[in-house]
Amino acid sequence: MTHVVHSHEERAPRFGFIVSKAVGNAVTRNTVRRRLKAVCAEALPGVRPGADVVIRALPSASQATFQELRSEVTRCLARKAAA
Repeated sequence: MTHVVHSHEERAPRFGFIVSKAVGNAVTRNTVRRRLKAVCAEALPGVRPGADVVIRALPSASQATFQELRSEVTRCLARKAAA
């Protein structure tokens, strides 16, 4: 689940991640968060400057592969935060 707020400030986009205990234990949550951070770092050039992006990982994210997370996040960012 992705939420995007656009500001009119000329700054780099900011990302926040919500990974609740419903996703899994601490190791699983941290793995999901690290994967999401890596995907967002790759997608950074295509995100509108000044955007604040919050990504909430659903429990199914713990079973998703890196490629599945990448395709889902990229799709959401293209729809909501494209430059």
